[in-house]
Amino acid sequence: MVNNKKIELFDTTLRDGTQGESINLSIHDKLIITQKLDDFGINIIEGGWPGSNPKDEEYFQKVKTLNLKNAQICAFGSTARYPDKIREDNNLNKLLAAETPYISIFGKTWQFHSSRSLGLTDEQNEELIYNSVEYLKQEGRKVIFDAEHFFDGYKDNKEFALTMIKAAENAGADIIALCDTNGGTLPHEISSIVNVVSKTVRVPIGIHAHNDSDTAVANTLAAIEAGVTHVQGTINGVGERCGNANLCSIISNLMLKMNYEMVSDINTKKITPLSNFVYELMNLIPNQRAPFVGKSAFAHKGGIHVSSVLKDSRMYEHISPAEVGNKQRVLVSDLSGQSNIRYKAKEFGIDLEVDKELGKKIVQRIKNLEYDGYQYDGAEASFELILRSELGEYSPLFNIDYAKVNVMFDDQDQDYSEAVLKVSVEGEIEHTASDGSGPVGALDNAIRKALCRFYPELSVVKLVDYKVRVLGEKNGTGAKVRVLVESSDGENTWSTVGVSEDIIHASLQALADSLNYKLYQLKKEDKLVSEVN
Repeated sequence: MVNNKKIELFDTTLRDGTQGESINLSIHDKLIITQKLDDFGINIIEGGWPGSNPKDEEYFQKVKTLNLKNAQICAFGSTARYPDKIREDNNLNKLLAAETPYISIFGKTWQFHSSRSLGLTDEQNEELIYNSVEYLKQEGRKVIFDAEHFFDGYKDNKEFALTMIKAAENAGADIIALCDTNGGTLPHEISSIVNVVSKTVRVPIGIHAHNDSDTAVANTLAAIEAGVTHVQGTINGVGERCGNANLCSIISNLMLKMNYEMVSDINTKKITPLSNFVYELMNLIPNQRAPFVGKSAFAHKGGIHVSSVLKDSRMYEHISPAEVGNKQRVLVSDLSGQSNIRYKAKEFGIDLEVDKELGKKIVQRIKNLEYDGYQYDGAEASFELILRSELGEYSPLFNIDYAKVNVMFDDQDQDYSEAVLKVSVEGEIEHTASDGSGPVGALDNAIRKALCRFYPELSVVKLVDYKVRVLGEKNGTGAKVRVLVESSDGENTWSTVGVSEDIIHASLQALADSLNYKLYQLKKEDKLVSEVN
């Protein structure tokens, strides 16, 4: 059954989201994200605080040039500083100068803040809120009053908190957004308090939750069930301290589980692409375990789970991953059964159903290798090479007969790395050397330099990521290390793994697998025209 009320989506990724640690967006970035949010169907986009910095002021001028179809832009700021100097207040006039259809202003609804931080009496704080909202309304703006610290304020002094939001309503505020600014309120408290507020004010109520108790999404959903129709949050939950309520999870839950409709036409299949887009623009590593949109959200590792998923994915998936633009993944590890191997083989176009004994053999080989420290749920290219070799379809297209890496430092803290190696391809030998940024970089350059004589196609392959993990830390410098390498040819990326007590040897394994994988793919597609005859 579809709920009667429609939910308005207010995105503050560009304002509250940028207050998160390590997050910084250029004006160009903010404009690109604005367009993307509009395309997705967000109703109101809070672009920044024009009274706080020149960059946000410039954003509000440039955003006018965008052809937005769904969203209206909102400027953010605070109430005036003095209740009797509203029209001279610089902050309010900067908000008006931004010329946005919406303005969101926050005011104190916790008596403790009002008296301690601003030094105001209750009557002065009420007058400040009323006069600030009234002024903006008289200038023709739609006003969202953000009731800062509302839930803390309500629990501390219910009468004060309710009086302050009534002042905003009486002054003409279009929406009263209740803010859990410290993020310390729990869902049952949210429900109870919103129920009271919904009987107190007549205008639409909003919710702005922070995630300091890891309940921002749950708090938002509880508020909606209690009567809220305006939802504030950020893409991926970015924001100050522990972040804001995550709109990716909120929208997915509302539409796919709670049968709410949004004010705009939202396609939930675009949620994962939107999440990844914002991560990329913010130069952040995506949260692999994020619900709905994370890479691991629909990943299955245990053999029993995979066996069931292959029969009917509903056994271990709460929704179809396609509904949010994500995809199902099956991992290969020491927890794998034959189901995992068959699933992965099918991804490579191999049907192992016809040879059960081969499937058992491959499972045992993977488990033995993972016992030695290898990991294949993050190195699927290495896994495919193992699978193909067991089927007799693959053998290495080159051998590294000798490798030596020299690393030198001087008293000026300058370092120099050089790799010398000898490779053989069908009996022909190439002996070469190359330098690089660090020993692994030198080794990578030397391998490709040697092999490009035989396989010029490898010139496009680049090392794009390199990770090292120490295994068995108690063994100190004698511990094994696992190296994961990600490579790219400009169109595709793939990951390979190497394990050894020596980090250079482990790197060499991973790099060799990477180049062999590329060569194998070219050979399979009949594109390896320069192979030695």
